[in-house]
Amino acid sequence: METPPRSGCAIVFPGMGPADFAQTARFMLVNPYARRLLDTTDEVLGYPLFDRYQRAEGDYSEAAQVAFVVNCLALADWARDRMETEPSYVAGPSFGGRAAAVFSGVLSLPDAILLTARLARCMDEYFAREHPDLVTHSIIRVPAEVRAQLLAELDERGDWYEISCELDHDFIMVTLDEATLERLKPRITALGGMSLYTMKPPMHASPFAPLRAQVERELFHGLTFADPAIPVVADQDGTVRETGAGVRDMLLDGFVRTVRWPAVLNTFKDLGVGRLYVSGQDGMFGRVPAATRHFEVVPLTPAGATRPVRRKMPAVA
Repeated sequence: METPPRSGCAIVFPGMGPADFAQTARFMLVNPYARRLLDTTDEVLGYPLFDRYQRAEGDYSEAAQVAFVVNCLALADWARDRMETEPSYVAGPSFGGRAAAVFSGVLSLPDAILLTARLARCMDEYFAREHPDLVTHSIIRVPAEVRAQLLAELDERGDWYEISCELDHDFIMVTLDEATLERLKPRITALGGMSLYTMKPPMHASPFAPLRAQVERELFHGLTFADPAIPVVADQDGTVRETGAGVRDMLLDGFVRTVRWPAVLNTFKDLGVGRLYVSGQDGMFGRVPAATRHFEVVPLTPAGATRPVRRKMPAVA
């Protein structure tokens, strides 16, 4: 019996990583959707985001985080006019959850902008004080047996770690001490794996429960989390969240629970989704084989949104 084609589509706001500032800056300056959101953002923040972003240092500065959310949403607005069908579901793994909350109607744009800026400051202060030596490291080409060997060796030495993100069957992100990571890197290579990006601040691990509690107490208090107009698929377990409270919990759990991207993709398949629009600069979520083998992946990037449209020349009589 043939499986019926999956005709539905979903929009994904990817996790945040190092950005190509030149492409991002051009998009922010010339794209009308980005300009409109940038005007609102400047008013909410009380400072010009673009100028602050241009001067900011580090991949996860306050300005970079706000710019990421704004640009993801602007790309989604730009693409929405070009989509054949309206997305039936939305997901926002890791940092993408904030954009997903706005796009789905759970959070207002001004609330999300202020929340993102305040979260960046809160996390800077927290990780300067707590767990200053922890990082989250990306490792690829580590199928189950290789992963088990690597982690068993850490266990034997008594080194603490947690898997913070599962992106594919051979692609994980691990939170651990920087000194432990330096010992681990040669073993990753020796076993045929490859080390990729190291993220600091770290994320998605149980020791950050005090940060989760602080954010809930100080930053989420007073915010309105409306029920989503578009259901949100949670990045921790692939469950479909159809209430504002459910999305609120998803955002808070992002501090302490593992991101399980294959679970999200499995949910999309079960829901009949065949096309994923990945809205934002993405080096992982829309590129892993778990996504590209089972879905038509349409990347929505600043480079694509600013690329000139080629027009056909009129026929010459």
